[in-house]
Order: sequence, then C-alpha cells, then structure tokens
Amino acid sequence: MIELIEVYKTFNRKGISNEALKGIHLKVEKGDIFGVIGYSGAGKSTLIRLVNYLERPTKGQVFIEGKALDTYDVKELRAVKRKIGMVFQHFNLLESKKVFDNVAMPLILANKDKKEIQARVTELLEFVGLSDKAGSYPNELSGGQKQRVGIARALASNPSILLCDEATSALDPQTTQSILQLLKKINKEYNITIMIITHEMSVIQEICNKVAVMENGEIIEQGSVLDVFGHPKHPTTKNFVRTVIQTELPDRVKQSVEQEADYRLFKLEFVGETASEPILYNLIRQSDIKFNLLFASTAEIQETTLGNMVIQLTGDNEKINQAVSFLKANGVEVEEVQEI
Repeated sequence: MIELIEVYKTFNRKGISNEALKGIHLKVEKGDIFGVIGYSGAGKSTLIRLVNYLERPTKGQVFIEGKALDTYDVKELRAVKRKIGMVFQHFNLLESKKVFDNVAMPLILANKDKKEIQARVTELLEFVGLSDKAGSYPNELSGGQKQRVGIARALASNPSILLCDEATSALDPQTTQSILQLLKKINKEYNITIMIITHEMSVIQEICNKVAVMENGEIIEQGSVLDVFGHPKHPTTKNFVRTVIQTELPDRVKQSVEQEADYRLFKLEFVGETASEPILYNLIRQSDIKFNLLFASTAEIQETTLGNMVIQLTGDNEKINQAVSFLKANGVEVEEVQEI
C-alpha cells in the first residue's frame, strides 16, 4: 500500500545541509493503522510529507499501491494525491467558511456537481457527529469539533489512505480518546489505511497495529505494536514504552531487595491467555522456595493483555531452576536479571 525504500531527505538552507531522513525503509499494508513515533526533530513530519509528495525525497523512492510516485506525470500525480487524505495538528480550517463549506472544499476544487457535494458532505458530517454544526463557523467550535471537521474534509474525496500529522496533540485527553475512536471507525467501516505521526505512545497503544520508532532521521525499531511494546530493544523505544507501561520498581522496593541474601531476580512477561491463568498460584503451591512479588503491571495492547512482573526467588538453586522451567513450560517469558 505504502512503501518507502532507501529514502533520504536533505534540506539545504543558506549553505547549511540538514539530513532529515537517512535510509528509511518502511512498509504499510492495506488496512493497517500504522503509527510513527519519535521525539521532536526525529523526522516524523518530513516522512509523512513524503508519502503524499508535499516533499520529494533527495534519494530513494516512495511507492503507493506498488507504483513509485516519481514515475507519474503532473496530472497522474494529482489524481494519486486525491486518494490520500491529510489531517493536521492545528486543523487548517478556513475561518471565513462555514463547516459545510470547509468539508466541501476538496469536492469544489475537483469540480463536483452540487448534488454530489450536498450528499457527500451531509453523509460525512453525520458520520463524524456534526450534522447540527453544518452552518457554524470554526470559531464557534471546540477543538475536538474542529478536528472532526478536518477529518470529514480529509474523507471528502473518498481516499484510500488517511495521513494524520499529530492529529490529537492539541486536544485534551478525553477529546483525544473520541478522535482515536473515530479514526478506528474510519479504518473499519471505510477500509481506509491510516498512518499516524505522534509523540504520544498512548496513541500508538490505543489504535495502531504496527509502529515505527524514529530518532535522528532513522527508524530505530519497527514491528507489530504487541512485539514492540512487549520487547522494546532500543533505549528510546524503552523510554516511550515506559510512558504507558510501568516497568520500574520504586526505590524503596529496590532497597529492600538489596538487603536480602541468596536470592535471584526474574522478569516475567505474560501475553494473552497466560495473563489470566493461575500460573503463579500453581508455582507457589508446588515449589519449596520463597517467592516474593516485587512488581506487577498489565496493559491492553491490540485487544491482548500484556502483563509484566518482577519476582524474587530465594532457595536452593536447583529448585529455583525447576520453578523457572515450570513458568516457561506454561507460556511465560522469563528473564533472569542481576539488578533492577
């Protein structure tokens, strides 16, 4: 659906070169809600602007539905770009135009007839829950309502791809949730592939099925959201994951652990059904070792429960090894750690 192959982007201003993207490889499948996350300056917004050719790569190619964008002539490229909707952080609405006219703008520019425009805009305003705001002006709307108008406008041309550039970062948490639910509805009911740029891991957790993590113009980690959340490898990814899944022990707990002797520490991960099974209860019943639960957290990722624990086992090494084998045999991922 969307593919970037060996993409570089360099900006030259006043004799100074800035390499914004470096060797990007990225593939978004049809039907994905694909998140791209990174801190400010990571290159996220530049990347998304390459997808609809608001920016062109310095090197490499961008493919939409299997064809490179640099192979189209001007007219063909314009037709392709009409199938790519864009939702902006600050809404980009025309303040002098009513809600109806803002949503209708892409259709007006495409010279659609009035009946088609009326029917399409009416349908979209109902879809985003703003039928009663058709005659209002943007300054009469809340932030969430403005973003719904922006989303309706992006959908006006029946796009197959929807790009969202920090679409929720200007909104409060409750409004953010409603907009994310709307995007999920768009993906499901209209079968539109969505690509979301964000710096909020909670957005990725809420609706994305795949994610790429960016830093300094490079993708440092990517994969399914469940894999990346469950097994973050890069320190930056780990920092993002910690914002939504607590993995650190309180200092007081750490100090109490250090005062014990002859113990071993383990990190446990429970995924899906293993998170609801009484595995630890069964382990405690049958094991002749001292068990101490130091930390536990759970999160819902892609409708799958992800549980994390840190446990302290004290006793005979052979019996501890048997306990670890029992956990692994029951689908628990176990990692022994020397310190926390």
